[in-house]
Amino acid sequence: MLGKEIQILVGKEIRLELKQKYVINGILLYLLSTIFVTYLAFENAITPETWNSLFWIILLFVAVNGISKSFIQENSARYLYYYTIVSPQAVVLSKIIYNLFLMAILSMLSFGFFVLLMGNLVINIPLFLFALFLGSLGLSSILTMVAAIASRASHNFSLMAILSFPIVLPLLATLMKISRTALSTMDWSGTNGFLAILLTINIAVVLLAYLLFPYLWKD
Repeated sequence: MLGKEIQILVGKEIRLELKQKYVINGILLYLLSTIFVTYLAFENAITPETWNSLFWIILLFVAVNGISKSFIQENSARYLYYYTIVSPQAVVLSKIIYNLFLMAILSMLSFGFFVLLMGNLVINIPLFLFALFLGSLGLSSILTMVAAIASRASHNFSLMAILSFPIVLPLLATLMKISRTALSTMDWSGTNGFLAILLTINIAVVLLAYLLFPYLWKD
């Protein structure tokens, strides 16, 4: 039953996004223009450390811009309608799954633009892509839950930035350490601990969203 509800809600999110193409087009324009300005600033003088830092910083801002709208279109009347037909767990999990799908696309596009404009400095591409997937999952789950909290505070997105910073910071620091290894060696052995941390953060945030969102939704 929960799986069917999630499937329907994810389909609704996709159809809604296709109707509002200006939103995703704006995010893509922001992503491309930011990377292009970065390319103009550094040209061929970029180092692996700078490449790594800029990549995750840009991806973080793209994630905030893309996911912060998760609950904007959901007014109180629609919440009441959802309350009568689906479970709150289905609502929050469908948001996380859709935002994961969106972040995966934006992450791959960001990586492609970086490679196209500033060259491919990644040596261990499988490790980097795996970190990219875990990072997309972490950002989508964290920012979705924080966006839900901000929506209950009259869409106060300064509150979203404050609440998400302590959780996103260790996630981003771990991702940068893994990708730094991917930029320097083909060896995975030194990243096992960091990958375990990423998995733990992702599982913990999704579990907390599953358990706590029903109380937030009923408020």
